[in-house]
Amino acid sequence: MADDDTRDAAEPDRVRRLELRGGEQAVTRCRDFTARALADWGWTPARDPEAGERADDVLLLVSEVVTNACLHAGGPEELVLRRRGHVLRVEVTDPSPELPKRGAPRPASLPGGHGVMVLDLLAGRWGSQPRPDGRGKVVWMEIAGPGPLLPGPVR
Repeated sequence: MADDDTRDAAEPDRVRRLELRGGEQAVTRCRDFTARALADWGWTPARDPEAGERADDVLLLVSEVVTNACLHAGGPEELVLRRRGHVLRVEVTDPSPELPKRGAPRPASLPGGHGVMVLDLLAGRWGSQPRPDGRGKVVWMEIAGPGPLLPGPVR
């Protein structure tokens, strides 16, 4: 049940991967992993209140998608963070082939069932796709950050 916190060999400063074995504390591990990457990439500490809100949004979105993988998809298998300029792409892989779908509208005062609404409101773009190997899916989202995350060219 160890985490594999790796950096992609081709782009070590642009891609972070967290392999997840077992569902215990997956949300906490993913939030902590994401918070470290955001700090490394200059999202935190925030330069201004808006930048702080974006970093908080990312952590909330990660929590939401990982929680949904735990509750509805057999648990997350991998979290991937990809930095492209000032855009962060978050990918959560799980073993279920069932793609996320909107549930029936619910009053905001009722707990649960608001995940897709949260994604719609906070992520710039999001979606899901079957894994190329046919074993499950990837739920992804893209969030614009507070300007370039690190100096240097973006490929």
